[in-house]
Amino acid sequence: MPMSPRIVIDTNIVLDLFVFDDAAAKPLRAALGAGEVEWLATAAMRVELARVLTYPQIAPRLAFYGLTGADVLADFDRHARLVDAAPKAAVTCADPDDQGFIDLAVAHRAPLLSKDRAVLAMRRRLERLGVRAGPRFEPAAAAAA
Repeated sequence: MPMSPRIVIDTNIVLDLFVFDDAAAKPLRAALGAGEVEWLATAAMRVELARVLTYPQIAPRLAFYGLTGADVLADFDRHARLVDAAPKAAVTCADPDDQGFIDLAVAHRAPLLSKDRAVLAMRRRLERLGVRAGPRFEPAAAAAA
């Protein structure tokens, strides 16, 4: 059986997936649930998600959807495959919080799903390193990676 395409998902997209019920994230959620893509993440990414889930602006959204931070982390644990942190990539992000996502995507030549402006500003540089970065999951792009 062929290996599923790999992807890297930043924290804001994870929130869209598992907290905000964003319509744009539904295809990604379906692909993850069906095992059509392999989401690569690191322990540090899980720690960041846990921290973000405690932000005061997130609590009302969790409550609105009847969720807890533990529910979201359980979704992360169910769908993400933890891998070792990647070495520093040949490009540096203006936002240090995003560097680990970039490093991992470059190391695995995996598409990086992000809405972060600092990441999106690097699209051309990332493409030269074999990484497609963008805010939406595109099954064809993931399969080509």
